[in-house]
Amino acid sequence: MTDLSKYRNIGIFAHVDAGKTTTTERILKLTGKIHKMGDSHDGTTTTDFMEQEAERGITIQSAAVSCFWKDHRFNVIDTPGHVDFTVEVYRSLKVLDGGIGVFCGSGGVEPQSETNWRYANESEVARIIFVNKLDRMGADFLRVVGQIKRVLAATPLVMTLPIGVEDEFKGVVDVLNRKAYVWDDSGLPENYSVEEVPEDMVDLVEEYREQLVETAVEQDDDLMEAYMEGEEPSIEDLKRCIRKGTINLSFFPTYCGSAYRNKGMQLVLDAVVDYLPSPTEVEPQPLTDPETGEETGEVATVSADEPLRALAFKIMDDRFGALTFIRIYSGKMKKGDTILNSATGKTERIGRMVEMHANDRKEIDSAQAGDIIAVVGMKNVQTGHTLCDPKHECTLEPMIFPDPVISIAVTPKDKGASEKLGVALGKMVAEDPSFQVETDQETGETILKGMGELHLDIKVDILKRTHGVELTVGAPQVAYRETITQAVEDSYTHKKQSGGSGQFGKIDYRIRPGEAGSGFKFTSSVVGGNVPREFWPAVESGFEDMMNEGPLAGFPVLDVEVELFDGGYHAVDSSAIAFEIAAKGAFRQSMPKAKPQLLEPVMKVDVFTPDDHVGDVIGDLNRRRGMIKDQEAGLTGVRVKADVPLAEMFGYIGHLRTMTSGRGQFSMEFSHYAPCPANVAETVIAETKARNAAKK
Repeated sequence: MTDLSKYRNIGIFAHVDAGKTTTTERILKLTGKIHKMGDSHDGTTTTDFMEQEAERGITIQSAAVSCFWKDHRFNVIDTPGHVDFTVEVYRSLKVLDGGIGVFCGSGGVEPQSETNWRYANESEVARIIFVNKLDRMGADFLRVVGQIKRVLAATPLVMTLPIGVEDEFKGVVDVLNRKAYVWDDSGLPENYSVEEVPEDMVDLVEEYREQLVETAVEQDDDLMEAYMEGEEPSIEDLKRCIRKGTINLSFFPTYCGSAYRNKGMQLVLDAVVDYLPSPTEVEPQPLTDPETGEETGEVATVSADEPLRALAFKIMDDRFGALTFIRIYSGKMKKGDTILNSATGKTERIGRMVEMHANDRKEIDSAQAGDIIAVVGMKNVQTGHTLCDPKHECTLEPMIFPDPVISIAVTPKDKGASEKLGVALGKMVAEDPSFQVETDQETGETILKGMGELHLDIKVDILKRTHGVELTVGAPQVAYRETITQAVEDSYTHKKQSGGSGQFGKIDYRIRPGEAGSGFKFTSSVVGGNVPREFWPAVESGFEDMMNEGPLAGFPVLDVEVELFDGGYHAVDSSAIAFEIAAKGAFRQSMPKAKPQLLEPVMKVDVFTPDDHVGDVIGDLNRRRGMIKDQEAGLTGVRVKADVPLAEMFGYIGHLRTMTSGRGQFSMEFSHYAPCPANVAETVIAETKARNAAKK
């Protein structure tokens, strides 16, 4: 068995086009995993192996690769940057011990890097920062460092400084060791020489080295005292302090270079070994109670001698069958073992286990705590399920995924396609938990729901190419919701007499608006047994069932509190069913009286535009009912942040490109639900009713 202190499970995450995939390619080349480097530009990279990824030059699903550097084993996960695929980043962070945040030297801290940084903070993942693309026009390392402090409220610890910028970028200075690494023009990563610091940079290097030492020694009181008294700490002591501060998230060692030109990458790999935690150095995963979802106080200690505890974090279907990616937290897993899936209560036998290299694989017979591997052909495992030793049942903290905000209706073009569609969608939902499928009961149409237009666009493309299903796609629909704005006190009696025992249930109740985001809440304050306690759950479930269809246009209802305060029952005729029917009748009777209101999803939109088009962009966002939140001037343009209703954002990218002569970019993610203006609500309600009537 291998030494766990030599393991590094790391992820690479950043905004679209900051160079994550290229960085991964360079790591694989340097560690000897591949001999010819691929490029996102030509669609030949190792980790972007889906046709759609190669064509669009973007990463869609996270890919896992294993490699070695200086006797240390790296499990690297390359994640997507597009906001529509944030779920991939989120689930990867869940199983990683450390990460490399990649930022573009000219673009700086972009919207999606903010989101991913926030996810990484929530998951408490230690990170090093790599400022990439320093050979590009407008690149400025120290400006990006300033942005990291200001926008991300993080503390970057500058470890390297660039020698020259843009076309002049030749190499980097290692601040800690006061050595310059200079690459020649061959473009090969190994062709570099270690030299003295260039004379014109000596003062700058000393200034940053002093900052580095001062920040590092704060991690050790004895060293700090000695330093105050004028004693210079040794490189070993400094490295130890930097490692400690990185793991406890006090600061983030920051490197610079150009992955595409192969400059500065070795120092980043050394930093992964020197400063990022091994599996045993991170807080162990808490175990939760499967019934309540609350933590039990126990943890999955990372050790091969403990009982098996592992988390399935991704499911992928490829030409060899279904692959389940697993992170083992404790214990060992061997071929032929029987394991328990604590989410379903069923046991499964481990067949083939493989170590992944993007879409190639190497068969293995056993794996242990700290490993990230894939198992072929598991039947009932879904993303987020815990796999454990049947004698020691446990549940690891599950993953939470965002709800979709946009949907499209699709119909297969021919009979044969509809059978294939069901099977294909089943596989795709298992792979991506943020993608959901429903069938409209009345029309039989299939509704696909996702995180954005690009997300659904790619799903339809995958259905067509990978599964051979041709679809007719309807216009995108917004996921509206309803709520109420006024409290109502009311009473409802359900009576039915038809020979034999009848049905009787009377309830007196109050319905009132809840706090935003509180969902549905039910309380009962009945005293004296007018509605016996055993019928309370029936009343609650009656109301809760009705929350799926609001009174205005049949959209789900949010944020409502129902209080049952009195009622009446009959000794013979009352039953749980009678009270449930009474609650449903009460909902239909009282909701229209409570001044219902339509809510629409509002998106957090971040638009980048060149200076000369700012006025047009802001005017256009205002016309789309947007609220401008912030403007931030950069070197190459302005970032405008706004909250805009999703209904107004369809097809925005084409419009933005026209306005900005193709130079504008934007990203958006769901922010919150907000009330619809009356004129918009009337149109939506009328259209929805007409559509529903047409279906019938």
